[in-house]
Formats: sequence, C-alpha cells, structure tokens
Amino acid sequence: MNKKTIRDIDIFGKKVLCRVDFNVPMSDGKITDDNRIVEALPTIKYIIENGGAAILMSHLGRPDGKVVEKYSLKAVAARLGELLGKEVVMADDVVGKDANAKAAALQSGDVMLIENLRFEAGEEENDKKFVDALAKLGDVYVNDAFGTAHRKHASTYGLAKVLPNAIGFLIEKELKMICDTMENPKRPLVGILGGAKVADKLPIIDKLIDVCDTLIIGGGMAYTFLKAQGYTIGESLVDDSKLEDTKAMVAKAQEKGMELLIPVDFVVSKAIDDVANKMYTKDQNIPEGYMGVDIGKKTTKMFKKAIKSAKTVIWNGPLGVFEQEAFAVGTYKIAKAVTKVKGTTIIGGGDSGSAIINMGLAHKITHISTGGGASLKLFEGKVLPGVDVIENVD
Repeated sequence: MNKKTIRDIDIFGKKVLCRVDFNVPMSDGKITDDNRIVEALPTIKYIIENGGAAILMSHLGRPDGKVVEKYSLKAVAARLGELLGKEVVMADDVVGKDANAKAAALQSGDVMLIENLRFEAGEEENDKKFVDALAKLGDVYVNDAFGTAHRKHASTYGLAKVLPNAIGFLIEKELKMICDTMENPKRPLVGILGGAKVADKLPIIDKLIDVCDTLIIGGGMAYTFLKAQGYTIGESLVDDSKLEDTKAMVAKAQEKGMELLIPVDFVVSKAIDDVANKMYTKDQNIPEGYMGVDIGKKTTKMFKKAIKSAKTVIWNGPLGVFEQEAFAVGTYKIAKAVTKVKGTTIIGGGDSGSAIINMGLAHKITHISTGGGASLKLFEGKVLPGVDVIENVD
C-alpha cells in the first residue's frame, strides 16, 4: 500500500478534518456498542498529541438529508469525551454558524465533533458546495472511516480532492490485515458467507469460488441456492430473480473442484420471532407454512468439520436469525469453531462482527473489521474509493 498515512502529513498547528465512523448502535438514545468509537481513538490521540486540533465528522443512521433528533451525535460526543478523558466540543450543526464558530476557536489539542453529516443532503450526493463548506472548517483531511470507505460521499471522497490528505491508523490496519491475508492466504482458506440478500453477495461468492478451498453458504441467502436445486423451502426468504445465478455459482464451484457447502438441515419456525413453534428438519426440505431460521445439527457438524482443517477463515454474515437467542445457536457454534482455528481468522464486520462481540469471543479472533460493506469489497478484490482518492507517498 503506497497511500499517505497520517504520519506522512504535517498536522502541527493544523485543524485536522478527520472522517471517523461513529455509526454506532443505539437504543433509547444510549449507545449499546462503542467499539467503533474505541477503534478511532489511536488516530484522534495522534492528532491532539502532535499539535493538531481534531475536527471529527461522522454519520449515524439514515436521516436522508434531514435533521432527525434521534440520529444526533450528541451521545457519541459524550462517550468520546469519557474515553479521551477530556471535553469534546459538540457543534449544533454540520457546516452552519455554530460549527464554523466553534472550529475557528479551536486550539491545538482540542477535539470537536460536528453534527451528523447525513443531516445534509449534500453528503451522500458528494455535492461540491457541501464539500467546499466542510473544507473551510479545517486545513488537512484524514479519512479513518473504514466502514464508509466504499462510498463516494463528500466526507469520504470529495474532501480528499480539495485538501492535503492521508488515511488514519484504523484504515491502515484494516487494509494491511485484509489485503495481506487475501493476497497470500495460508491454506486451506475457508470462506463463510451468511446474511439475508443473495443479490448483494453474488459478486463476492463468484470471487471466493476462485480463491477459497472451501466456501460455506448460510443465512437467508442459502434458501435461494436450495430452491434453485429443486428443494422445497416453505416460507423462507428467497430471491427468485437470482435462481439461475445461484445455479451458475454451483456449477462454477464444481468445475473448479472447490468445495461449496450449503445447509443440509434447518431449524424452522412459522415466523422469525416465533420461538414456540420451532422444529428441526430431517434434510434440506422445509415444510409449507414454515421458514428456515437457523442451520440444523447436521449442517453445524458439516461446517465445523470444514473449519477445523482451515489455516485461514474469512466470515461475513450470520447463519441464522441471530437476533433471536433461540435461533442464534448455529451462528454461535460456528463462531466457537472459528475461534479454535490455528491460523488467521477475519470477521468482516456488520452483523457477524456484532455477533462475535456479543458472544464474548472477540479476543479469540485475529481481526474483526469495523466495516461490513468495505470488507466485502476487499474480499472481492475491489478498490475502495475512499482509499483510492488518497494521495500516494512520493
């Protein structure tokens, strides 16, 4: 990687516009998982300990260009202040009078957080006027928001076009860990893909068939694979428009001699929140009136056997409706199996990352990414716009 890092730019006496990913889960106005805030601390501390003032920018949720109070970053500013042990100045707006006045008053060592970027429609549109308004707040730009590095937004892409720029320590760590692993994995390499939407994962499935020794498919997207092969799936989630695509994936895996593992039995119920009516299938077929909510015992055993021999595991997406404890058993057992791998284990952020953290297994994983979508792009071998736009080292 030849991109400039924060070590390569002069930040002394400068106001550093730093894009972070504080899109943390919230419940009743309280943060339920501050991992993304914690992961941003090394870059923030580097700025303020090396003579800079940090002006932090983030989004939270999907307010769609409007001010929505429940998506305010005020709770984030309070938590960040606790973690840093110092005041974090909170702006009442994004690029308005309050943000500009507070940014102008900053001294070296100060930390400020502007309001939710997505309160402004110009953020997701990468609007030039909005980019210029953001740029006026600071002197240099640092992108440390790996979770949004796959987006061409004003704060992740546009700012790098108008200000001296670099990446922060979190993005540096993510790129090194994921890219180095994918470029030269220790084998066998086992990929695990779960989650709901098969359409979102087809490109990565296609790529992983080329690079993995074994690819495990679970979660909601498995039912499209099964229906394409003639099995009954009851009321399970399915994308009928992708049946031929999944057939092509199976055929490609067979042609390459790559082991593609799809569930052979399930835990099923009448609804994703109906724990009382859960039952187990004997095979891949799901009876009418029921939907798959977790992998079954035979599938769990089959997946664990494949994982046991791995030297590298990459995983993105839960294998069942893990939000319901009764339907999280399969995901938990596979997570336990991954923690026993004597090699490199990477969890590609998103729901699977949250599941591992909630299970208390994070310390047994080599790397848990902070960005689900961005990590998938890297698994796929794609370039992240938010990284590509950063200046190269001379």
